[in-house]
Amino acid sequence: MLVDSHCHLDFPDFSAEREAIVARAREQGIGRLVTISTKVHKFPDIRAIAESYDDVFCSVGTHPHYADKEPEITTADLVKLTDHPKVVAIGEAGLDYFRNNSSVENQEQGFRRHIAAARETGLPLVIHAREADDDVARILEEETAKGAFPFVLHCFTGGPELAKRGLALGGYISFSGVITFKKNEALRAVAAGVPQNRMLVETDAPYLAPEPHRGKRNEPAFVTNTARALAAARGTDFDTVAKQTTENFFRLFSKVPKAA
Repeated sequence: MLVDSHCHLDFPDFSAEREAIVARAREQGIGRLVTISTKVHKFPDIRAIAESYDDVFCSVGTHPHYADKEPEITTADLVKLTDHPKVVAIGEAGLDYFRNNSSVENQEQGFRRHIAAARETGLPLVIHAREADDDVARILEEETAKGAFPFVLHCFTGGPELAKRGLALGGYISFSGVITFKKNEALRAVAAGVPQNRMLVETDAPYLAPEPHRGKRNEPAFVTNTARALAAARGTDFDTVAKQTTENFFRLFSKVPKAA
């Protein structure tokens, strides 16, 4: 069994064949999928998708790209929406200095509100960090000093220092198809050093399809390719990585019921 801990089943790329997408994931042994929120205002759509499948769950949150569009979303708003049994995580939230689609101020304020929601609910915060390693690490350290909270650095593309500081705070690191890209030796080196009880795999579908599907639309079934690349980077086998990342997923995403 594998788990796709981060995908976006509500995106238009999947609307015409969502049933087939989920079916192909099941055929590949993907036992759980988490479809991740990017806009709280679209949360009803995400929740409806999760409600449609026994093995699909969801998060609630505002992506940093949309921090300027949803500045009014409060910690209390997020916490209230987690009452639903299918909501198993907060986010994704964080900082993105590559696109800069929202102001740094609103990104940081939103990030801290999501952290507070994770702290209050005990649900893991799914963190988006792109070209913002120092500020992400700083905020995580400042907020952890106020009280610990569970989190995962999703689709990790940062440097070894962010990985080190995130792990020191008890965080998890999730690897996507980016780890399969031929020129990404630095990322594979980071992956090799992550403790086995802190690693996850994901697709971030429909983006970042792994080799040999690079350049095409990604989908949850392809998380098997990412797991194989992670195993190779760590000098172990696919079954070991599948077992460990699945165990890690259920420990972190503790609200998700385990497969029978």
